[in-house]
Amino acid sequence: MDVEKLTIKSARQLLDDKKISVKELTEASLKRARDLNDKLNSFVLIDEEGALKAAEQAQEVLDRGDGGPLTGIPMAHKDMFCTAGIETTACSNILKSYIPPYDATVVARLKKSGAVSLGKLNCDAFAHGASTENSDFGPSRNPYDTDYVPGGSSGGSAVAVSSGAVLFSTGTDTGGSIRQPASFNNVVGLKPTYGRVPRTGVIAMASSTDCPGPIAKNVEDTALVLAAMAGADRKDATSSSLPVQNYLESLTTDLKGLKIGVPNEFFEEGLDPKVEDLIRKAISQLEELGATVEGVSLPHVSYSLATYYIVMPSELSSNLSRYDGIKYGYSVERKKGYKAQNLQAVYEHSRSQGFGLEAKRRILLGTYALSAGYYDAYYKKAQQVRVLLRQDFDRVFQKYDAIVGPVTPTPPFKIGEKSSDPLAMYLSDVYTTPMNMVGNPALSVPCGFVGKLPVGLQISTRHFDEATALRIGYAYQQATKFYEKSPKL
Repeated sequence: MDVEKLTIKSARQLLDDKKISVKELTEASLKRARDLNDKLNSFVLIDEEGALKAAEQAQEVLDRGDGGPLTGIPMAHKDMFCTAGIETTACSNILKSYIPPYDATVVARLKKSGAVSLGKLNCDAFAHGASTENSDFGPSRNPYDTDYVPGGSSGGSAVAVSSGAVLFSTGTDTGGSIRQPASFNNVVGLKPTYGRVPRTGVIAMASSTDCPGPIAKNVEDTALVLAAMAGADRKDATSSSLPVQNYLESLTTDLKGLKIGVPNEFFEEGLDPKVEDLIRKAISQLEELGATVEGVSLPHVSYSLATYYIVMPSELSSNLSRYDGIKYGYSVERKKGYKAQNLQAVYEHSRSQGFGLEAKRRILLGTYALSAGYYDAYYKKAQQVRVLLRQDFDRVFQKYDAIVGPVTPTPPFKIGEKSSDPLAMYLSDVYTTPMNMVGNPALSVPCGFVGKLPVGLQISTRHFDEATALRIGYAYQQATKFYEKSPKL
């Protein structure tokens, strides 16, 4: 079975026609995951026993004539999602061996849908990064060229889908962490509207921008997974009570009547000319499909990255304060021969040994921005700029149905190329952070290659209008078929 060529739709047909069993599909996916993991390092944990048990349960559901579109479909979770009884580390040593007592809401919903989880996927530790190089379990590698990064922080999630180990995966997007790896791996990734998908049980990074979302091979699959993940959750006060749409109904190849804006600020200094050429061609394709395309302005968008890198570390420093060597996770007190002088020493030594360099950098930045005497100058000011950004987007969306542009300013870069230059790494988020700052949904769809390395087109729409983003992405995907080009592994 060529499991790497399957989509959710094609696998669903094979299962419904009884040409394969859920066990056979799961075993084929497990084999591919194991065979490729030494090369790609997309999984940090392969749960073979749990996957086969879930496959057996899914088969029973199908045999009764029940089930839905995801029943029996192999998938995996980014290691930011709590999974009951299965190690969840956020790919950080400070949480190594942590076993959550409950499932994240998204995990529970996908279990209920009948999806079969193969395990946990690699990411930048605590989702801090744009390359997966900050994982304490080693970097994932791009399946199109293993000398290059797969993006981050949901790098393992995108690699697992792109390489054919799973048919979809979960990711989180705080500043671009679903869209950027989707772009780098020639798959589809969606950052939903903030609050569309609950954050309950997702290890917190920046609480006001964290967005769980799906990564899949094509737009149709993405729409199916989003419908299973989305919806209100009483345990998450920031989740929306708006009804979940049938996103498949919005998918059409006709874009007539849609008005699309192209932000002029997205095509200024810093954008790789080869990436710009692909994005311009994609925009022309949208016009051919019937959309009206015009240039627009987002006057404050140039401040978005700086605003993000004040808001995010500030919230992060607060969220990560819970990892103190006392309640759970790594503690120096459990080291043989260690004798703590006092409680403060336990905190300091546990955190200095458990956290990686990038986590420490962001904690220090955020703590400084929130400290007495600096709060008004940094965090408060950043929130004020955030309001201006929101007003810019609201103004554009009064007239336009969507805005489109690049996902990242460059194609995938080599492993190690930006590791010693945090600012260069942060600049990878320049086109994705605006949507996190304002809460709008944004979709990354494949739009071509620079050499053999993939590039994505970003489509953003009004709050809770994921349906239009998916519609545009679907029409573009059907006209271009870039998503069908798989890596040679």
